[in-house]
Amino acid sequence: MTTVASTTAASTTTAPVATAPVAIAPVADARGLALAHYAARGVLEQVLARHGATFQQQVALRAAVTADAPQTPDDLVAQVRGSLKADPAEIRATVEELLAEQLLVADGAHLRPTEAGRELLAAVGAETAPISARVWGAIPAEDLAAAGRVLALVTERANAELAALTA
Repeated sequence: MTTVASTTAASTTTAPVATAPVAIAPVADARGLALAHYAARGVLEQVLARHGATFQQQVALRAAVTADAPQTPDDLVAQVRGSLKADPAEIRATVEELLAEQLLVADGAHLRPTEAGRELLAAVGAETAPISARVWGAIPAEDLAAAGRVLALVTERANAELAALTA
């Protein structure tokens, strides 16, 4: 609180002056990034659970659907591992689950998403779209651009540190 001196002919007094608190924006850090990730992931996992799918299944299925060309199981495992940093054995088990649920199908040496797999991703996307709009809406484009640059740099640096730790 600041004070202001008030002078009259007879005396000098000091009266308090109220000032509005200054809001300080949080500085981005690993904890803030993790909290945002897990909050958003929690929303997605709730939607996925209603469809009988897991987060890792969704990531693997999306990788298969968005690939430029059909992938071998090893290609798909490598791509998902690059995204999730998960154990390859766990990812292989996830791919097997997708095959068993007929969301992926083996076509020779390659995997292809089935119509059911595409429909699952479309349904999840339709359910999460309005939620994403509420979460991301009204964030200024320049803030999103700055956040995107920072996240890309953090990802690059963290991937380099992980590579050094596992070399």
